[in-house]
Amino acid sequence: MNADLDAIDEAAGNWLFAQPCVFERGVTAIDQLPAADRPEFAFAGRSNVGKSSLINALTGHTHLARVSNTPGRTQQLNFFLLPADKHGIFLVDLPGYGYAKASKRDAARWNALMIAYLRGRATLKRVFLLIDSRHGLKAADEPFMQTFDESAVSYQIVLTKADKPKPAELAAVSETVSAALRSHVAAHPRLISTSSVSGEGIGELRGEIAALIDVASLGYKR
Repeated sequence: MNADLDAIDEAAGNWLFAQPCVFERGVTAIDQLPAADRPEFAFAGRSNVGKSSLINALTGHTHLARVSNTPGRTQQLNFFLLPADKHGIFLVDLPGYGYAKASKRDAARWNALMIAYLRGRATLKRVFLLIDSRHGLKAADEPFMQTFDESAVSYQIVLTKADKPKPAELAAVSETVSAALRSHVAAHPRLISTSSVSGEGIGELRGEIAALIDVASLGYKR
């Protein structure tokens, strides 16, 4: 990657995520989706992988997305509008999957809603698939990666909780995940390691999002 372009994108991303961000709506059925009239970026992953914490870190808020130590807390598609005062973008917090204590009926309902959204949303620019950096890819991740491939939904792996493992352990997980992605046609090859605690990778992820939209139309000036 070009370091100069990365720095430009990160500056634009930091500006974008410094703008006001608000919760727009929670969706429990496909007919409740907001109008598909702006770019959208969705955050997916296993239950308790840190989706809500990452959204809070990206936006600089503490309680924008509800964080819980209880897996399976997010049971709807949560849409956040950024910037709140402009026709900007949607950040979408998806229900976690792979939560063993959820009823089969609830799990099936959440998964069906997610898949219907992911397959049919023309304005969805990218899905960020969050993976716990302490554990790497799990069996529950594979069906969703296959769905992304089959539906040509662009997705990128974001390793979370990167402050937890030792550097050598993080590097080993990154290498293993990168190797696995080579067989997935819709996967972006670049991994981002993040920590909502230390701030590692937050600017880089903001830059990835800014590079996919027209930030200047929202008022950004270089």
